[in-house]
Amino acid sequence: MTNPVVAVLGTGTMGAGMVRSLRRAGIPVRAWNRDAAKAQALTDTGAEAHGSPAEAVAGVDVVLTMLFDADAAIDVVRRAAPAAGTTWLQCSTVGVEGAERTAAVAAELGLALVDCPVLGTKEPAEKGALVMLASGPEQLREPLAPVLDALGSKTLWLGRAGAGSRLKMACNAWLFMITAGAAQSIALARGLGVDPQHFLAAIEGGPLDTPYAHVKGGLMIDGRFPVSFGLPGATKDARLISDALRSAGVSDRLDAAVLETMEAAAAALDDPDAADVSAVIAGLTDPR
Repeated sequence: MTNPVVAVLGTGTMGAGMVRSLRRAGIPVRAWNRDAAKAQALTDTGAEAHGSPAEAVAGVDVVLTMLFDADAAIDVVRRAAPAAGTTWLQCSTVGVEGAERTAAVAAELGLALVDCPVLGTKEPAEKGALVMLASGPEQLREPLAPVLDALGSKTLWLGRAGAGSRLKMACNAWLFMITAGAAQSIALARGLGVDPQHFLAAIEGGPLDTPYAHVKGGLMIDGRFPVSFGLPGATKDARLISDALRSAGVSDRLDAAVLETMEAAAAALDDPDAADVSAVIAGLTDPR
């Protein structure tokens, strides 16, 4: 099977890792980012850096978007104006309503949309170990296999475009419960005069354990929050989850508590835009 040529629009934390994984698999990549230096930094992989979305998509088989939200993805794809028939592999987290809007734009531009948000953060993106939540035309499954295999350790094909974004909401809701739960337990242990490392030791290896609690919990204990999943992006996703819950007729009271805590953390931090989601623990300081 001949490898398709891929344009990656958005080479931030996640997009850069995805470019490196694609190039490691021998897939030709044309990269663009609003901050041109971030795309240029990837030329050491053999990727080409381009000055505009339109230049990046010229002649490619697949346009991959990894941008902040639906508005950004739609704006950039409109500016890129890929040739009709091009596959749009939309990997940004856009929520339920955002997925519907991207589908409408794809239809308008004559693009073949595969709605494919991902599970995983910076390290899995760099290692090609993401989980790909693909939804779209079945006939694109085989042509996209080299791309999805390069990016992920697992691909789920979920049906019509939009199903991937719906499942992403359910998965991120679980992720935020784990993150906020770990933060609360660590903050509580510390407040009660218990070494919070003992909390992680207590759950280790048992039915309550999860590797994510140790990764994020260790950062919370150390008070270091290097960005793997940025707090601003997580806050945006929590709002999308709230919208999804309400549209599904499910109460959003749990997500609302997490969102409130994320917003409190952002207010407490000197530079919330440069903080990881593990910094949510900063939102648990009782103001009373």
